[in-house]
Amino acid sequence: MIRKAKGMEKSKSMLYTIPDYYHEFTCVAGKCEDTCCAGWQIVADEAALEKYKNETGAFAKRLKESVNWEEGTFKQDKDRRCAFLNQSNLCDMYTALGEESLCRTCKLYPRHIEEFEDVREVTLSVSCPEVARILMNKKEPVHFLTYETDEEEDYEDFDPFLYSKLLDARDVMIEILQDREKKLNLRAALILAIARDLQECIDEEDIFSMDDVFDYYQAEEGVREVKNALAEVDYYTYSRKMFQNQYQMEHLRADWESYLQEAEKLLYRNVNEKIDKKRYIEMIQEFHTWMAKEMPEYEIQYEQLLVYFISTYFCGAVYDGEAFAKAQMAVVSTLLIHELLMAQWMKQEKVLDINDVIDTVYCYSRELEHSDSNLNLIQELLQESNE
Repeated sequence: MIRKAKGMEKSKSMLYTIPDYYHEFTCVAGKCEDTCCAGWQIVADEAALEKYKNETGAFAKRLKESVNWEEGTFKQDKDRRCAFLNQSNLCDMYTALGEESLCRTCKLYPRHIEEFEDVREVTLSVSCPEVARILMNKKEPVHFLTYETDEEEDYEDFDPFLYSKLLDARDVMIEILQDREKKLNLRAALILAIARDLQECIDEEDIFSMDDVFDYYQAEEGVREVKNALAEVDYYTYSRKMFQNQYQMEHLRADWESYLQEAEKLLYRNVNEKIDKKRYIEMIQEFHTWMAKEMPEYEIQYEQLLVYFISTYFCGAVYDGEAFAKAQMAVVSTLLIHELLMAQWMKQEKVLDINDVIDTVYCYSRELEHSDSNLNLIQELLQESNE
C-alpha cells in the first residue's frame, strides 16, 4: 500500500524510516492461515499491465483472461479470491513467471509507504497475519530506524513547517504511549488531548503555539487535567457508538457483518440501557482482571497497536489538516480491537490466547486498511462526532 504525494519539485535524496522489527518479516506463503490475495481488489500498476499484455509464453492466455483491463485489476472468483490464487494459497503467476512478474501491489505487500517530500516511511501492515504475530509478540517498545539514499523523487509542494511540527508531535505522542509507568488509558487520553489542541492550532493557523501544547501535556498540570477528564468518560456509550460506526463501512469479507453483530450482542445487548450499562461495566472489569492475570502483556500489545496507527497515519495530516481525526482513529481502532477481543473472550467461555489476539488484529486491520473508502469514512465519522 502506498500513499504518495504527486509532484511539482524534486528531492535529491530520500530518507527512509522503518520500524525496528521490519527485517523480522518473511512471507510464509502457503503456510499462512489466511491469504492476502482474497477479500480485496488488487490494482495492478501500468508497467505491470503493459508487461502482461506483451506476454507471449504458455501463461499468456491465462494472464489475458484473468485481468480486468478496463479497471486495471485482477479478476476474482465468487469467493473474492484472486484469479491467480490456487487452492494451496500460492500464486500461479509467481510460479509460472517468477517474482518479477508481480505487480507493484503484490511485490510491496505487506509494506505500507507514506511519502512526505524527501522522506519515505515504510511500515509493515498488521493486516498480514505474520506481521500481526511479530508485533503482538514484541515486548520491547518499538523504535524507528532511518537511512538515506541518493535518488530523485517528485513530491507535492506542502507546508514544511507544519510537517516538522507534526513530526515533533508524533515523537511526543510515541514517547507518551511508551511510558509504561502511566496507565494505558491515560496515555491514550493524553495523545488525544494533544491532538485536539494541535487541531485548534491548525484551524487557527497558529502553528507556532504547538510547542506550548507539547509542553503542557508533558507537565504535571496537563496530566492532571486529563486524569480528571477520564473520570467523566462514559465508556459504555462511547464504545457502543464507535462500534456501530463499523456497520457504515465497506465490508471486505462476507462474514464480517455477522461477526460484528454477534460481538455487539455479546457486548452491549439491546434490552434495557441502564441494565446493559451496569452489566458492561462489570464485564469489562472482570475482563481486565482476567487479562492482567492470564495475559499480562495485553497492555503492551495495545501500546504497540497505538504506536503502529500513530506512526503510520498521523503525519498524513500535513495533506488534509486533520490531525485530531487521525489520532482518534488510532485510539478508536485499538478500542475496537479491545471490544472484539472481549466479545471473543465471552464467546469462548472467558478464555483467550495469543492466536485470538493475532486473528482479531489482522482481521480488523484488513477491513479498515485495505479500503481507502473505509479509511476516509472513519475519519469523517470521527470528525462528525467532534462537532
